[in-house]
Amino acid sequence: MILEVKLGARSYSIVIEKGSLKKAGEIIVPMLKGDKIAVLTDENVDRYYGDQVLEAIKAQGVEAFKIVMKAGEDQKNINTALMVYEELLKQEFSRKDLLVTLGGGVVGDLGGYCASTYLRGVDFYQIPTSLLAQIDSSVGGKVAIDLPYGKNLVGAFYQPKGVLIDEETLWTLEEKYFIDGMAEAIKYGAIFSEEFFSYLESEKFTFSDVKAGKSMAKIIYECCNFKRIVVEEDEKEQGRRALLNFGHTVGHAIEKVQAYKGYSHGEAVAIGMMVIAKAGESLGITKAGTAKRLEDLIKNTGLPYGFPKELFEEVVAGVSLDKKAQGQNISLIFLKAIGDGIIVKESKALLGNIIGKGI
Repeated sequence: MILEVKLGARSYSIVIEKGSLKKAGEIIVPMLKGDKIAVLTDENVDRYYGDQVLEAIKAQGVEAFKIVMKAGEDQKNINTALMVYEELLKQEFSRKDLLVTLGGGVVGDLGGYCASTYLRGVDFYQIPTSLLAQIDSSVGGKVAIDLPYGKNLVGAFYQPKGVLIDEETLWTLEEKYFIDGMAEAIKYGAIFSEEFFSYLESEKFTFSDVKAGKSMAKIIYECCNFKRIVVEEDEKEQGRRALLNFGHTVGHAIEKVQAYKGYSHGEAVAIGMMVIAKAGESLGITKAGTAKRLEDLIKNTGLPYGFPKELFEEVVAGVSLDKKAQGQNISLIFLKAIGDGIIVKESKALLGNIIGKGI
């Protein structure tokens, strides 16, 4: 399956094909304008796929090399970015060369950020290997690094030259990372499609099912298609694309408060979705019963749904520093009902009250 993200000169294809990692060289090398390809990955992914992708590229007669970073959200920072810049410079990586990001959301975000800034911008290509990256972060051109003040506070809108998704890479995930990615699938159903949400409820995807051969193709395709539609409409998040932040505003604050070593991204987003769904019902924005239905799916997927009350004050303070804040206001994403997300501008002064209603 191929999806086309139509953004004029920045258009690109999303290739969704089981076993396609073996053809990575054939798919990626035609994108190269220069002489070299750098493959950025992390220590975990490198053990499984680093050499495979590198050799597939070299088999096409192209010079290629790897850059291997440490794994973890806490590595998505300026120090890691500096390491990547230095390695590119050592290899005399030019403006016409191509950077490939092979890994989960951290590798994709950080690698994309480095591509957007190195020599004022070089091409990059995404090969997401985690469920979260395959269905969300690899598509749409949001690239960033974290600061001590919060998540994704330094970054750019910088589209890749393409995305290659091979669901077989999910087989080598740990179960917790598979479950982590399912939070984003739930998000898409919650904000865009009651039909897709119902599909997730009825199919009850588990990691053991996927390892036994159950296909994730529909979930990957549908989520990428939701993302494609909204990115084509609002590439730089001036309007409707902000709906994709459902659960993320509170979730990012939870991650930051725990120094990115507590709840994972998907876990924090799941909790964030529950906070806003409950608050929405309390405020009369959200249809009664919506939060219960969301909680049941989150719970059945294996994700957490209870807010860590001991972090309340720090999370409220963290939300105030979110990149979606504007002056004394902040845009929050609520649900009218399952499948119907809405953007609501609220005063920062009311954040404590709003989040309090959701815990």
